[in-house]
Amino acid sequence: MSIFSGYHPPKDGTWTGRIDDPDDFHSYRWHQIIELLDISQEKTNLIFEGSKGFCFLGFCCDVGVERNLGRTGASKGPSSIRLEMSNLSCSFSRNTRLFDAGDIYCIDKDLSTAQEDLAKAVKIIRSMGLFPIVLGGGHELAFGHYNGIIDLLRDTKYKNKRSNEFSLGIINFDAHFDLRPYQQGASSGCMFSQITDLCQEKKIHFSYMCIGIQKHSNTMSLFKRADKLGVKYILAKDISDNTIPKIKKRIDCFINAHEHIYLTICTDVISSAFAPGVSSPQPFGLQAENALTLIKHVVGSGKVISFDIAEVSPRFDEDNRTAKLAAIIVYAVVNLLQ
Repeated sequence: MSIFSGYHPPKDGTWTGRIDDPDDFHSYRWHQIIELLDISQEKTNLIFEGSKGFCFLGFCCDVGVERNLGRTGASKGPSSIRLEMSNLSCSFSRNTRLFDAGDIYCIDKDLSTAQEDLAKAVKIIRSMGLFPIVLGGGHELAFGHYNGIIDLLRDTKYKNKRSNEFSLGIINFDAHFDLRPYQQGASSGCMFSQITDLCQEKKIHFSYMCIGIQKHSNTMSLFKRADKLGVKYILAKDISDNTIPKIKKRIDCFINAHEHIYLTICTDVISSAFAPGVSSPQPFGLQAENALTLIKHVVGSGKVISFDIAEVSPRFDEDNRTAKLAAIIVYAVVNLLQ
């Protein structure tokens, strides 16, 4: 019996696309090398010395978006992103392996159990020596994802040998702080409040940087709460071609203070001209190229331990533009880390 109540292993036929050459690796696309992985079954020796493995996991849930009064539809985001990733070119060596671990579903709108399942899955994937890439789904996935990373890092082998502790920073590309209260139930607007309380409970330092914040989308009380918690943030209006070098320095200051970085992206941080298929579209969001430049800068630090991209909502995604954008971001992450 699976330890995941809402876990669905990957199915044959999920990854399809064009084939330019069935034998020449340099002509291959991702669907030609993807390997299906049931993480409810014990697996060993997936990665050999000198190779790198990435594992995709879908979070097919947007209950948090619904509770947050956003536009639902992101539960179907993982399949939409996979469709766009299928035809990406294999611009890496044969030593890079791509796995698909299937999906986590939210059963009977039980969000907390879905988040617990996600935490277990992330820890298992990372313990297998694979780099987790979680495809959303609503951004409520961040709480489950963070829990999985924390459970992993609390293992002795990941602790600092001198202090027996670890240092984990969160970098979130998002138009929103997601620091709302959650007394009435968890949603896609409160994950980092939940993480704050979790850190206090487990005596872990809470360290959070949010890039792309929109002033009109966050109340003054949220700005005050962010300041009280010591959150580092960069407003969307302050990010442009001319300010990218300065922004990179601010990001570096945050990254340099940590051993590990959890990178999470809510696609509503990007202008709706490029990302129309999101829960909360932002006409004055980041330019796609600037967002990608900064995301690549974070990944290039070598400290990112896990990654997710959330709130791709196919029902609003004209010409699959948001899913294509998400696929390109994932492509950049894989190529930087392989």
